[in-house]
Amino acid sequence: MKRLSVLPQQCLLLMTCLLMALEAVPIDIDKTKVKAEGHVEGEKVENPDTGLYYDEYLRQVIDVLETDKHFREKLQTADIEEIKSGKLSRELDLVSHHVRTRLDELKRQEVARLRMLIKAKMDSVQDTGIDHQALLKQFEHLNHQNPDTFEPKDLDMLIKAATSDLENYDKTRHEEFKKYEMMKEHERREYLKTLDEEKRKREESKFEEMKKKHGDHPKVHHPGSKDQLKEVWEEADGLDPNEFDPKTFFKLHDVNNDGFLDEQELEALFTKELEKVYDPKNEEDDMVEMEEERLRMREHVMNEVDINKDRLVTLEEFLRATEKKEFLEPDSWETLDQQQLFTEDELKEFENHISQQEDELRKKAEELQKQKEELQRQHDQLQAQKQELQQVVKQMEQKKLQQGSPPAGPGGELKIQPPAEHKAADAPQHPAGGDQPLPPGHIQEPAVRTDP
Repeated sequence: MKRLSVLPQQCLLLMTCLLMALEAVPIDIDKTKVKAEGHVEGEKVENPDTGLYYDEYLRQVIDVLETDKHFREKLQTADIEEIKSGKLSRELDLVSHHVRTRLDELKRQEVARLRMLIKAKMDSVQDTGIDHQALLKQFEHLNHQNPDTFEPKDLDMLIKAATSDLENYDKTRHEEFKKYEMMKEHERREYLKTLDEEKRKREESKFEEMKKKHGDHPKVHHPGSKDQLKEVWEEADGLDPNEFDPKTFFKLHDVNNDGFLDEQELEALFTKELEKVYDPKNEEDDMVEMEEERLRMREHVMNEVDINKDRLVTLEEFLRATEKKEFLEPDSWETLDQQQLFTEDELKEFENHISQQEDELRKKAEELQKQKEELQRQHDQLQAQKQELQQVVKQMEQKKLQQGSPPAGPGGELKIQPPAEHKAADAPQHPAGGDQPLPPGHIQEPAVRTDP
């Protein structure tokens, strides 16, 4: 199962991060104490893939809008609701001409790309039979009715589509992980059914031993708590734990220096905790579970710290969270191995679904096999007819040869001589003075009989 190690942000948050020109407040810090290399000013920070099929188009639109001064200024004063409601999209009419021209070009390229995708999926249909305009309706991130120009409606649709898709992204990942775990358990139980009693007991014993070994790990700090952040401050940043300062910590881990801790920057803070539980060298540790654990930690911190629910943590929100009781005296954190990921009823339902899918695949396989056998039968029948016809042609040629008829050529044509030659060859030979044909108009005189 392929999984992304980095989770995406909402479209509106990407725009906010990239377009807002907020300068970081300088802080006094002894850089000699910092082991990790910091962010170099002016260095371009690559944003993680959002996981959307229109990710490149989304980023290109953001990059172009970033070049317009008017749009940047409007975005700095806009709040999240204005962005979601589409009010900000109407500002597109006021951007410079070269920006609009570039956006038009990007949209035409995106429409062309989508048409290629449609053609690839419908390669069995002739080009003339594809209604691209109708099929473009399935893509909700652009206005398909106007494929040549980028309008405010396109920006509004792009923001709303990406926001909706990314809001459901985490939920989809949780569902996929749950299916992954149920499939593991299903395959384990199916394997046990193939073993005899003695081997089955050994496998069960090994399974329990690995579970116990995986659960035997150091204490995991509560994500976002003071103890957890101080551990990062000391081990990752190389600073004195007695000098822990939340404001300095925030500035250090705002990697792209945009004034926010986004989802990826937050997830990077949990690496030390995850390494306590998961090691890729250990057989009992599943790296897919580690990424699910990282996702759970990030979601928990966002729910506790992100006040306006824009999936970004500002310095003000971060400092306010450090004043809460949960920051100083957090509850214990339960890792995945301490939780029941699914019930027996859910597993049974999942297995029934798998069984139905297997039955459907089996039926399709049987139908395909029957079709294959029928095609083979028809092929054999045609081959037999072909051989029979060839035999008939061969017999006819032999019969013609026996009757004195000219043999047939390679293509079945008769080898006959030209008419002139044929006539000359077949004409009877008349001796001199014999009965030869007379020319037209000549009357032959009767022969005179002379008696002796």
